[in-house]
Amino acid sequence: MLTLLMIIGFGAATSVVVGLGQRLRLPWPALMVVIGIAGAFIPSIADFHLDPELILPLFLPPLLFAAAQKTSWALFAIRWRTILGMAIALVGVTVAVVAGTAMILIPGITLAAAVALGAMLAPPDPVAVDAVAGTVSIPRRILSTLQSEGLFNDAASLVIFQTAMAAALAGTEVDFAELIVSFLLSALIAITVGFVVVAIVRFVTARIDHTVARSSLMLTLPFGVYLIAEHLHASGVIAVVVAALEVRRRDVEDNSADRVTQASTWQVLEMLITGIAFGLIGLELRRVAEAESAGLVPSVLVGLAIAAVIVVVRFGWLALGSIVERRHGDEDAAPRSLRDATLMTWGGMRGLATIALALSIPATTTTGEPFPGRSEILVAAAVILLVTLVLAGLTFPGVVRALDIDDEAEREEKEVAEIAQRAYRAALAELKEEDLPEEVVEPIRRRLRVLHAQLVGLTDDQASSELATSLREHRAEMTRLQRKALQTARSEVLRARRERGTDPEAADKVLRRFDLQSVLLR
Repeated sequence: MLTLLMIIGFGAATSVVVGLGQRLRLPWPALMVVIGIAGAFIPSIADFHLDPELILPLFLPPLLFAAAQKTSWALFAIRWRTILGMAIALVGVTVAVVAGTAMILIPGITLAAAVALGAMLAPPDPVAVDAVAGTVSIPRRILSTLQSEGLFNDAASLVIFQTAMAAALAGTEVDFAELIVSFLLSALIAITVGFVVVAIVRFVTARIDHTVARSSLMLTLPFGVYLIAEHLHASGVIAVVVAALEVRRRDVEDNSADRVTQASTWQVLEMLITGIAFGLIGLELRRVAEAESAGLVPSVLVGLAIAAVIVVVRFGWLALGSIVERRHGDEDAAPRSLRDATLMTWGGMRGLATIALALSIPATTTTGEPFPGRSEILVAAAVILLVTLVLAGLTFPGVVRALDIDDEAEREEKEVAEIAQRAYRAALAELKEEDLPEEVVEPIRRRLRVLHAQLVGLTDDQASSELATSLREHRAEMTRLQRKALQTARSEVLRARRERGTDPEAADKVLRRFDLQSVLLR
């Protein structure tokens, strides 16, 4: 009963905190962590405990799936340097530096335990940065780079953590050659699982003639993919990301009703799950501080030192990356300057993976001896979350303003307009192929012009007012033509979304307007 009350309570609190965050211009996930910390002082809530092994399977799959659907294979093809450089190489460098720092600062810690600590602290959370960035206007190129990094770095960190933990529990050394082989094999199996499960789900949904039923199956997809991959000792993270990307790649123009239904459902679920997850993080932070109160001050100092090391390493890596990106001359890449590097460093917020892995560390090894440095590890994880999630999250809007980073809104609106214009031309070309009287075709052209004007931010009130009278004549034929034109427009937008250089979110904005028009016609 307590678990049910906690879920309902944090869910209700999320709705209130989102509104409060908008009023205060503060990121609501960070506020939810603060509320979780405060709630931990209530005796009945303080008794609540969620099994650490359930945290990742419950919260990570749907949040990753929702985040990955906002991108595309084409964008990943462009961002391959980011994925290799930040989601894998930077994780490895961070693990090495944190492990070295821990060996110096934490008495009695073994190399394997230090590597496990580095692995749990290395990956920024894509959900946290996505939710926090929603409170301010930052360039899409920066946000999409942070999202691309966050979607894959958990995979590398989890493999390193599992390998290091096995060695720490057994009292042996970390086999780094085995670690590399494990990661590659895990990624290969996970990719296969993602493709195969999506193919099966699409085969099934094609035979279900019910929009809500198909959408319900899609909601279970991320959990199923994650659990299957983990059961095969593969990366559930990579499997979920691959599944989400493949679902969007295989999307077709006739799925308007499904897209409208699923988009609305995912928006609600993503907000609730994010709020509940970050509220629980706050609860666990309070519990860690209470459990390790005996040596809290020295452990906090160690945690602050490690937090400083993580920030410095990340900034240094991104500063070097800005030099590389400038040499390649890609205007859509990030980081391209020290200001970009500073903002992306501040956006490297830790979250679910860090707290879940920290809480999964047992009190003793397989030999019955105390786990080396466990108290310091738990406190360090709590401090890093406070610094990189709560502190960074609450100050993120101020950092954006202080850096005076151009939000590039005009350029992004231009991309939306270009995709809308492309779809508009495709729809008009479809109408030209119809051998019909001008009095039938012209009102459809006017309706498309109105929709196009709305998409590019213009107004066409006169065309809108004339439309009601025109559409009453030749209703059946006009409806057929509108459906055909809108289908062509949606097909063109989906084609544009799959192309290199297209911002998936810009395409999705245009696609949603066409989807809504198509659903209304039904």
